[in-house]
Amino acid sequence: MRFWAYLLDLLVVGSIGRIIISPVFMLIGIPSSGGLFSPETIATAVLFYLYFVLMTKFLGQTLGKMAFGLAVIDLKDGKLSWQDVLIREWIGRFISKTIFVLYLIPAFHPQKKALHDIFADTAVIHVDR
Repeated sequence: MRFWAYLLDLLVVGSIGRIIISPVFMLIGIPSSGGLFSPETIATAVLFYLYFVLMTKFLGQTLGKMAFGLAVIDLKDGKLSWQDVLIREWIGRFISKTIFVLYLIPAFHPQKKALHDIFADTAVIHVDR
């Protein structure tokens, strides 16, 4: 379920990027070079991290997690702090995106935790819709 939720989130973020970021950069005359450090690529990366950080902090779920009945909780007290969210969604996800094979950890972890869950002491649970 986490995999499908993440794919849906990627579709949402990619769509937002193509609907908003690409036209804005074309409108102001900044060419899309497609390079790793192009302004459009950086803006898309910022959008990606803001989406995951803000949705997780304020709602405990992204749109993908909502669609599949999943939520993120803190294992200490159930409430996500900014520290939990930033470690989980920013640092942990950056490491996992850099070494993509690390996204396979939940498939083998006894509690189905991803690397970013382990770092932040969080868990993804099933919720009633």
